Amino acid sequence: MNLWNLAVIIIIFSQTATGILGNFFLIFHYLVLYFREYTLKPTDLILMNIMAANVLIILSTGVPQTMAVWGFKQFLNDFGCKLLFYIQECGRSVSIGTTCLLSVFQALTICHRKSCWKDHKVKVEKYIICLISLIWILNIFISFIYFSYIIFNRNSKNMSQTRDFGYCSTVRGDEIGDSLYAALVVCPQVFLSVLMAWSSGAMIIILYRHKQRVQHIRSSHGSSRNSPEFRVTQNILILLSNFLAFYTVSSMVRGSIALLNSHNWWLVNISNLTSLCFPSFGPFVLMNHSILSRHCFVLIRNKNH
Repeated sequence: MNLWNLAVIIIIFSQTATGILGNFFLIFHYLVLYFREYTLKPTDLILMNIMAANVLIILSTGVPQTMAVWGFKQFLNDFGCKLLFYIQECGRSVSIGTTCLLSVFQALTICHRKSCWKDHKVKVEKYIICLISLIWILNIFISFIYFSYIIFNRNSKNMSQTRDFGYCSTVRGDEIGDSLYAALVVCPQVFLSVLMAWSSGAMIIILYRHKQRVQHIRSSHGSSRNSPEFRVTQNILILLSNFLAFYTVSSMVRGSIALLNSHNWWLVNISNLTSLCFPSFGPFVLMNHSILSRHCFVLIRNKNH
């Protein structure tokens, strides 16, 4: 075993173990909170679904890849391999969609009372369960369309071009399949990532304007770096940068694998590592973001009213 394989084993195992423990801990935390108070805030519901999507990604990516690097090779047939990719893409799309919903909802929460967007916040809060369910249903259906195509197109002319992922091998898709994947899976993910970046930028602008309005009040109490606006802005930037960085790199690597005819183990391993980054470490960023935002947003919202 060379140094590269040992490093891959340690990193993937660490990501998988950390992600499973972190996501299940937060899901258990919110379940206990629900049974104690018999209600959950909209942000808590969104976070629970983000954790559930992250668990899907980790179980379908981290667990089989961990088994592969430990020597369990090719334990899935072609159908099982494609089914695993279906679960991966479904979990990935739901994670992106619900994280975007969290960002948009928080941007609407801190809008000024006179803002035209404030009315949309009430509607989103009222139908939050319907919106979360819609995200799951749409992504399950969209992923199923692509999954059905690659299953029924298994007798294509590209039988000689296979992709080896360690735990399974599958036939490379044709141009129609690649185009279908780009249109149904990649484009919505890019759109939601841009929407999240826009809503996060809107939050930062709102927080900055609020800080400017109350700066003269806080000038005698210390540095503005300790203000809730600064802390929330900093947390938003951390969450946004982690989300966009991990998913952007992962999407670029996955796109390279899809376009390249030759097999490249470096790209496969890097794709698995980057795909697990946000699902594994995201719970800790999201938990800190949720706790800080819950207190600071209430303070800012009350002052805006």
